[in-house]
Amino acid sequence: MLHGLGMRWFPVVGWAERGGSLATGHGNSVPRFHITWGTGPGVVAPFERRLREHVAAGRVDYRPRHRVTGLAIAGGRAEAVSGEILAPAGEPRGRATGRDVVGDFCIEAGAIVVASGGIGGNHDLVRKNWPTERLGPAPKRMISGVPAYVDGQMLEVAEAAGCGVINRDRMWHYTEGIANFDPIWPMHGIRILPGPSSLWFDALGRRMQAPAMPGFDTMATLKRILSTGRDHSWFVLTQSIIRKEFALSGSEQNPDMTGKDWRAVLKSRLGRKAPPPVEAFKQKGEDFVVAETLGDLVAGMNRLAGEDLLSPGALRAEIEARDRQIANPFAKDAQIVALRGARHYLGDRLIRTARPHRILDPAHGPLIAVRLNVLTRKTLGGLHTDLDARVLAPNGQVIAGLYAAGEAAGFGGGGYHGYNALEGTFLGGCLFSGRAAGRHAAGAA
Repeated sequence: MLHGLGMRWFPVVGWAERGGSLATGHGNSVPRFHITWGTGPGVVAPFERRLREHVAAGRVDYRPRHRVTGLAIAGGRAEAVSGEILAPAGEPRGRATGRDVVGDFCIEAGAIVVASGGIGGNHDLVRKNWPTERLGPAPKRMISGVPAYVDGQMLEVAEAAGCGVINRDRMWHYTEGIANFDPIWPMHGIRILPGPSSLWFDALGRRMQAPAMPGFDTMATLKRILSTGRDHSWFVLTQSIIRKEFALSGSEQNPDMTGKDWRAVLKSRLGRKAPPPVEAFKQKGEDFVVAETLGDLVAGMNRLAGEDLLSPGALRAEIEARDRQIANPFAKDAQIVALRGARHYLGDRLIRTARPHRILDPAHGPLIAVRLNVLTRKTLGGLHTDLDARVLAPNGQVIAGLYAAGEAAGFGGGGYHGYNALEGTFLGGCLFSGRAAGRHAAGAA
């Protein structure tokens, strides 16, 4: 279906959320993360094209800046939505759009589809729903991987109208977030998609162990980070590593793939320099420290954190112990074993892993430290739906004429992914729950 719409994929399969410390544990055992050729805009383009055709033909009435505040359900059937008309938005990049009300509306319909997203832009609601028993206390400071309007308001409207909301504590937040120096929305964060070589330290300067290693188990790593009583951690790496292994999430951070430019892809992914967006973050990003010596690096890390938590001697001991294992063909360091394993896969060897080297080798410098923040992103719970994307009441009864799709329905049912969602599965849940909702809503209307 997607191929028929014109969607294509980058031919090198990515490998996120690798297996944990046990063969039977959580994680992917093979590469499975496909990047859409054209990134996010490449996903949206075929659907936008169809929508614009329907608007031009008069079959779709597109009404932006209409905020739903009420959902009318009577006799077990959804009948209408109502709300406020907001003034046109003109705010500059990086700021939330205004919420000045200039009117109201009420629309009756035979079928209503909720596709309003999750709660990641509302940090207060994230903390309210935080799974403290599983992960520990919610972070005091987070950055946002979604715009401010992804605030959960429509979920609250639907619940107040009698819809079932389940698995509120199931969320997927990244542990490798960095503040965007050129934000699109407030508190805008970008996720680093790390290769396997960076050393990962907690806020207290202790090296993290398997499965809390780069690219492995996000939930285990999040719990490990929060156990320190702080909400940040650190990557320590070299210029050689950042050049080969750092990829950044977001269409703006991948202009070669977003622009479908093969020449630029080959130049940026296989060249001798880090991709320009990565270098820009290294130079301008508030979470980066660059230094020629480890002492200067640690001093900069402490300044950035605002606390003298890190000891140059302790970090040096950890790094030197790891560096000694590089020369050992029978290395016992789990991360080095994983690095060597990754390089057996041609895709990783070509574009995602640096040649193994000592972190303290000046030939691979300068040294780089990156403060990593918790980045809000995906809501895995949401409106309870059945396999036809029909919304259910708390008692399990179908609410006729009401459907939900995408993140508002936890990517398809309000719990489809369980507690440990494997990276790369979210887009499919959006597309196929949307297809189910659209097909059945069309029949109902």
